[in-house]
This record gives sequence, structure tokens and C-alpha cells, in this order.
Amino acid sequence: MSTPVRVAIAGLGNRGREAYAKCQFMFPELMKITAVADILPERVKEAAETFGIQKDMCFSSAEEMCAKKDLADTVFLCTPDQKHTESAILALKSGYHLLLEKPMAPTPEECERITRAAEESGKKTAVCHVLRYTPFFQALKGVLKNGEIGELVTVQAIENVGYYHQAHSFVRGNWRNSDLSSPMILQKCCHDMDMILWLSGKRLKSVSAFGDLYLFKQSKAPAGAAKRCLDGCGAKDDCPYDAEKIYITDKSTGTAGGNKGWPLNVLAANPTEESIREAIKTGPYGRCVYHCDNNVTDHMVVNLLLEDELTVNFTMTAFTNDTSRYLKFMGTLGDIVADMRKNTIVVTPFGKTPRTIDIAAQAKDLAGHAGGDHRMVREFLTLIKEGGGSALTAVQNSSESHLACFAAEHSRLNGGMVVAAADFRKRFKKQ
Repeated sequence: MSTPVRVAIAGLGNRGREAYAKCQFMFPELMKITAVADILPERVKEAAETFGIQKDMCFSSAEEMCAKKDLADTVFLCTPDQKHTESAILALKSGYHLLLEKPMAPTPEECERITRAAEESGKKTAVCHVLRYTPFFQALKGVLKNGEIGELVTVQAIENVGYYHQAHSFVRGNWRNSDLSSPMILQKCCHDMDMILWLSGKRLKSVSAFGDLYLFKQSKAPAGAAKRCLDGCGAKDDCPYDAEKIYITDKSTGTAGGNKGWPLNVLAANPTEESIREAIKTGPYGRCVYHCDNNVTDHMVVNLLLEDELTVNFTMTAFTNDTSRYLKFMGTLGDIVADMRKNTIVVTPFGKTPRTIDIAAQAKDLAGHAGGDHRMVREFLTLIKEGGGSALTAVQNSSESHLACFAAEHSRLNGGMVVAAADFRKRFKKQ
């Protein structure tokens, strides 16, 4: 192709609108949005005006758009987790390449259906495991491959979700309830499972997990807590989860710091103190965190046994100040400490001087999931345009991380029982 790749975007929420659609402005020679779909007419109207999309190329649902042929070269499917499967299969059958937001789908059976459809279609696919594309994890992969710390034996990893991120996305927000989206280990931590498996180069043998919803429930509500943060809450002063603090007065996340991006752009298309105050006064993001309909875990620990007896311990917790990931890799000849908050990778061969890789000093663009969003879109569109190879996160490459999440959730719900990956894999492939 000598012209830009034509892109149809289904789902104009934060990911579809902010992370992916705006890539057209970053590399217009590579990307041209030609069709959009969303259940909210105002989002479709805004996208049509922003990107100059014709009226007959605007749709009210992903299914309606994906069933039509020749609207674009590829579909970016950024709808809620529960809506992925039928739209993804429709898009592939209609002849589109597919960029699919993670997780692929909320059940093993649906992931299997999407994988089969992708293989039968012969089209290029990519799951949005954007961390593989970041300068941070690309550098870490290189260090692990060069053998500097010998054979990998043990891995520790932690996902610091962050107290305000948990409150925003997983208590008040769209991913608060597994019946409406998917389990926390899948929706949030399939990134982490993907990183562990990709970086180690090993497949899963068995898994056990423990975790629960500890804090964000009615039984933990402090005295005087109101149903909404702006309704005269008697616990407001001492509550870090207060919506007014997170969205207005906090200098890093609120309007007081001049913030116009996430999380404010989820509450209002044009975040101002006035529009955000109105949103928390009447909308879901102003609800008390102790009086929501959430059910996903706020803390979890997962133990993984990979091939070659490699052991992994992974922790996910809401109860941190920062939102970052930390990993430690321990090998027969040394160890590696990788800290995403500091953007550093410290490599220490046994008995030798540590060396530090400063990612921020080496990479120019670290916006959007540490630089992964834009790099993923660019690589995927380049693959389509040039016609060769497969994506780093093709559905076949991402299925193992989803299996790890499903097995971990099954273990958690069954008292931490050890789940054999081979047995679990056979069971859902027969469905």
C-alpha cells in the first residue's frame, strides 16, 4: 500500500479515543480513520468531526460496523470486555485485520473462538498487550536474552495498582464488577502474566492463587460515610478515596494541577472544575467507594510454576501510592531489578559491579503505557502496509497469558487449589 492504512475504530472510550485514534495525528502517513462506532451518539459525532468521517461510515454498535465489508483495512476493537467475541469474529469474517483490546474475552471458551477465527481468516491480529512494545520491557528482554545472569530460576513481580486507580477503575468505574467485565486478574493483570511468560520464554505448568475484596464494601464504611462524596459525607476529611480529592483538589490527578487527561477525561470530554464537579455530583464516579456494586479483588497473590521448574511469585494490590510495576529476576549468575516507576533496570552479576540502564535517558517517547501504545499501533499498521510477518502480540502469542489468568482465578475461587495448566488447557479447548 502506498496510502495510509484505513482504520475503523469500534468503541470510543478512553482507549479507543485517546490512546489509539489520536495516533492518526502522530503518523498520518501510516493511519487514516475511515469509520467509527460507539453506543453513545455524542462520541460518534465528536469523532466524525475530529477525523472528517462521512455520516454513512458512522455506526451505533461494533456489531453493525464489523458486519459490513470494505469500510477499512483493519478494525481496532476497543469495546468492553464482554462485547469482544462476536464483534471480533465478525470483523475477521468480514476480511479485516484486527487490533483487539485486552483482555481478548472474559472466558476461556470465547478466547478459543477468537483464536480459531483468527487462524481461519489468515488476517493479521494483535492483542493490546502494549507493555511488550515499551522501551522498558524491550530493554529488559534484551538483558535476559544475553545470559548475563545465567539461567533464570526465580521471579518476583508486583503490580502497584494505586489507591486512586483502584477507586476510579475498579470500584466506581467500568471494570468494577466481574459479571459486567471480567475478573481483576484478567482485566488488569493479563499484562503482568504476559510479561512474565514473554520475558522468561517459558510456558505455564501450574498455578495457585489467593485474594479477595478486602476494603471496598459496605461493612468497611467509616462512620458518617454518605452514599455520594458530595452529599455531606461525615468521613470526607480522612478519606483518601474521596472523589472531590481525586478528581478536583489533588494536584497530580485532579483539575487543580491543570490535568486534562486520565482519569479526568473519563468523566468529561472537556475536563474543567465545573464539568468534573457536575460529573461527580450526578454520575458513577462520585459514589462512595464503600457503597458501589463492585466485586473484583483489591489484593491477590499468584504462584506460578513454569517450564524448567522456574518459580514465580506475583502480587497485585490496590494499596499503594504509585501506579507502577516492579520485577526482580534471579538467575544462577546474578540478578536484575526492574523498576518502572524509576524507569531503571539494575543488572548485578554475582561478585561484580552493578550497572544501571536508565530508560528515560534513552527513549524519547514514554507517553501512553510507558511508550507502548503508540509503538504497538505503529508496528501493527506497518505489518499491514508491508504485508509480512506477524505481530509481537498476535492472538496466538497472547493466549497463554490469558490461560494463566483463568487458571489463577479458578484457583482463587477454589481455596487456592493447585491448577495444572495442561488439564485446564485441555478442558476449555474441548468446549
